[in-house]
Formats: sequence, C-alpha cells, structure tokens
Amino acid sequence: MIEIKLIRIVTGEELVAEVLETTENTLKIQNALVVIPQQQGVGFAPWATVISKDNPEIVLKQEHIVYIVEVQEEVAGKYN
Repeated sequence: MIEIKLIRIVTGEELVAEVLETTENTLKIQNALVVIPQQQGVGFAPWATVISKDNPEIVLKQEHIVYIVEVQEEVAGKYN
C-alpha cells in the first residue's frame, strides 16, 4: 500500500507525495506536489516538473528532510 505523506525539506518546501520506500539514508517518492497555502486552505503545484514520465520516482536524501508526517484527510482528498 502506498502511503501519502507530508514532507518538509530543508529548502522550506512542504511536499505531499506517495512514499514508495524508506531507508536509513534515502526516501523514494513519486507524484510529489508542493503545498501552497491559500486563504481557503491549501493548494498544490507540480514539483520536479521535468522528470521522466517513464520513471517518475524521486530519491531524497534523509539529510535533506526536516520531517515526515501523516497528512490531514482533507489534504489527502485534494491530493488524490
């Protein structure tokens, strides 16, 4: 089962993405969207827009991740 998580990275961006695999040093994700705060909640914009559609997986180094948390159901619904 693919988990949808909220990931904050050291650049300050918050991403909502499908987490495929976690290791001690890396986090593999796909379909990442950057969270954009809005007056009526949150919106999304594409993140890493020029990656290959044949291989949409992105590997992040754990040292670049500030935190990973469960995403609110409302946000997960918008993401889906």
